[in-house]
Amino acid sequence: MTTFAIVHGAGDVGWSWHLVAAALQARGHTVVAPDLPTEDDAKDLTDWTSAVVDALPSTSDVVVVGHSFGGLVAPLVAARINASALVFVTAMLPKPGEAPADWWAATGYEDSGLEDPFWHDVPAHLAEESRKRERGMSEAAMAKPWPLDAMPEVPTHFVLCTEDRFFTPAFMREVVADRLGIEPIELPAGHCAQLSKPAELAELLTRYA
Repeated sequence: MTTFAIVHGAGDVGWSWHLVAAALQARGHTVVAPDLPTEDDAKDLTDWTSAVVDALPSTSDVVVVGHSFGGLVAPLVAARINASALVFVTAMLPKPGEAPADWWAATGYEDSGLEDPFWHDVPAHLAEESRKRERGMSEAAMAKPWPLDAMPEVPTHFVLCTEDRFFTPAFMREVVADRLGIEPIELPAGHCAQLSKPAELAELLTRYA
């Protein structure tokens, strides 16, 4: 069966994907969702990539999934292992030579101003636990230019969350069209779909296994 390599978002942990992981494992798949060294100023996106690759039991038949800031790391993983597929989930999409810190201005991002942009549709007990596990971000990861010359040549997909208050649907559709040139698949969920709609998200991911 397929191995899913999950790359979590900024300040997050692999725990956030435990419900999706359980749903995928129930279908016979393997799931790897390591905690990335996001707080270590001595490490950058390349080191984060290594953390994911090193956690894999095998590099054969791997679908790489990147969520939010993890979208900048997932293509690096996919390129290194020649992944079977690359799936972005309401994620930042990189551009060669662009530093993560510059992504916001380059894409024209504007804060929606909506209340609770992350957990508004997440069950209260999961939202509380997620907040407890939040971590910081290193400056090294934000400052260095994205290292690849182009996106990896693997089948690539984007899951657009239609109730996302952080990366709003209208904004993300423009970014996906500009940087990937593909039609996204829509999921009625907020930014943390892995906690609010884990079964539905797992069902979408199995399409790429």
